[in-house]
Amino acid sequence: MTQSKAPRAFTDFYREEFLKHQRCLEQQREYYSAGAIAPVEEALSRIISQLDHLSAKKDADKVVSRLLQKFNVVTGLSGWTDPKNVH
Repeated sequence: MTQSKAPRAFTDFYREEFLKHQRCLEQQREYYSAGAIAPVEEALSRIISQLDHLSAKKDADKVVSRLLQKFNVVTGLSGWTDPKNVH
């Protein structure tokens, strides 16, 4: 982004994406040890709390996209299908 402040829609969209990863991780909690899941939860919480700041950076779209990709490796969110959306 070339603006000093990111549009609210940008920040809200990415906040929801990180929240989806957080919910997905919670659904998988039983498959991970507490020691494995805690650092990922902490990182997600930290990113969500700093998202307004991250979104204001010049290369916010690249930075935030990379972070989402890294969390996707852990949560596998992109491979999940919501049963309510399957017809």
